[in-house]
Amino acid sequence: MIFTSIYSNDDQKAYPGVIRKMIEYLKVNDFVNMDPGVYELQGKDLYVQVFDAETGSVEEKKPESHKEYLDIQFLASGEEKLGFTPYSEKYEVDEYIEERDLIFYKSVENEGFIHAVPGCISVFFPCDIHRPAVAVKAPMTVRKVVIKVRTTLI
Repeated sequence: MIFTSIYSNDDQKAYPGVIRKMIEYLKVNDFVNMDPGVYELQGKDLYVQVFDAETGSVEEKKPESHKEYLDIQFLASGEEKLGFTPYSEKYEVDEYIEERDLIFYKSVENEGFIHAVPGCISVFFPCDIHRPAVAVKAPMTVRKVVIKVRTTLI
C-alpha cells in the first residue's frame, strides 16, 4: 500500500512507472467538474472510474480486494476513512464478483484507517485488503476517482 498526496514533494522515484504516470494524471485533471463515468486510458488494462459515493459506518462498508488490478484511489472532494490490512487466507470471502474483479470479505482483523481529504492518493495492491468510503464523522457524498491498473503493467 502507498499513501501520498498530489501536493506531496516526496521523492516518488521508487514507485513503479505507471503509478508515477497516474499521479501526474491526477494532478492535471479537474475531477470535481468531470462527468462521472469510466474513461479508458489503455483499454481494460488501465482505466479511470469517476463517481460520487456515500460514506457510511464501518459496518456498512465491506472490506474488499482484487486479483487482477490494483487500485489508485484519489479523493477529489469530501473526506473519508479508508481501512486497510494485509491479505490473509484465513479471511472468509463473502462475495466474489468476477466480472468486476471484486472480492468482498465477511470480516478482517488488525485493520488500520487512513483519513483522506481532497488530494490524497491511496494505492492498494492485490495483497492489500481495503475498505473505502467509511464516514469520518457523519455520512457525506464524496467525489472519488479510482484508477484500475492491471497488475501486468507493474
